[in-house]
Amino acid sequence: MTAVDRNARWRQFVDPAILFVILAILWEKAVDVFHIKPYLLPPLSKVVTAFWDTRATLLAESWVTVQEVVAGFFLAVVGGIVLGFVLHAIPPVRRALYPVIVIFQGLPKIALAPLMIVWFGYGITSKVLMAFLFAFFPVVISTMGGLASTPSHLIEHFKAIRATPWTTFRRLHVPAALPSILDGCRTAMPLAVIGAIVGEFVGAERGLGHLILEANANGRTDLLFAALVAVSIVAGILYFLVELAARRVWWRAL
Repeated sequence: MTAVDRNARWRQFVDPAILFVILAILWEKAVDVFHIKPYLLPPLSKVVTAFWDTRATLLAESWVTVQEVVAGFFLAVVGGIVLGFVLHAIPPVRRALYPVIVIFQGLPKIALAPLMIVWFGYGITSKVLMAFLFAFFPVVISTMGGLASTPSHLIEHFKAIRATPWTTFRRLHVPAALPSILDGCRTAMPLAVIGAIVGEFVGAERGLGHLILEANANGRTDLLFAALVAVSIVAGILYFLVELAARRVWWRAL
């Protein structure tokens, strides 16, 4: 790795850190300068204090949300890839099913959350399904798009050498679609977090979404912001893990 590459890699972490520090200072000072009420916007120092004081609670509730997100994301990735392959490989199924998927995607997912509670209760199942519903469509679309982008001249080449359909699929279509599929997974992870939080907002006994509602009901704006920070941390860590896994899968595919 050259010095230029090391510097570029280092700046990927330094630049966001500098921006975060600037925003933190502006937040802290703006509350004092504009005399903002703490129940409207607490100073950052108070949010940090609340985060530290309730760290055990935040950790426990974060773990509940992580389980919901990971389960929903896993189902969305597996189901989305399988359905994407089926829709690409079988045109009649694609013509019949794809419009239904598009119409379903157009439905506001938050409107389905109460129905999930009615059907599956206040436990983890309804939150997993909400995470799944939010994350599913991007994986399907990215899989179909990746398969459709397979270069036609390579398809003709595989036909010319009399490759079997399974060999063509495994050796050509899957590697060609892999970058798009991985992009769909990257997009799906934050959406899965949103889906789980929405499910917890509508009805839950545990989780960060439930904690946010409790903090709001008790007038604990500092705890509310601390829970939002915890949500951001969870989403960031999970996205980083997906990014790391995607790079390993991509290099192995090469």
